[in-house]
Amino acid sequence: MQRHAPLRPLWICTACAHPWPCGQARLRLVEEYAGQRRHLAVDLADLLREATADLTRICPRPPDPVAIYGRFLGWLRQVPHL
Repeated sequence: MQRHAPLRPLWICTACAHPWPCGQARLRLVEEYAGQRRHLAVDLADLLREATADLTRICPRPPDPVAIYGRFLGWLRQVPHL
């Protein structure tokens, strides 16, 4: 099984080509950071910063701030008992 990792600087999943973090990557992250929601949020915030910089550099329009926040961090609130 291929790992659901980000393909940079496009920030798509190497396994399924969906925007990263895709659903499978999110599940893996939740498992890896079990009981450490704060650490996961900090690491995802760093990746959000990197993705924003990459996508701003390679795309004609910068990413929508609300959409990219939801993609990297907004879903964490919906994860129970992390």
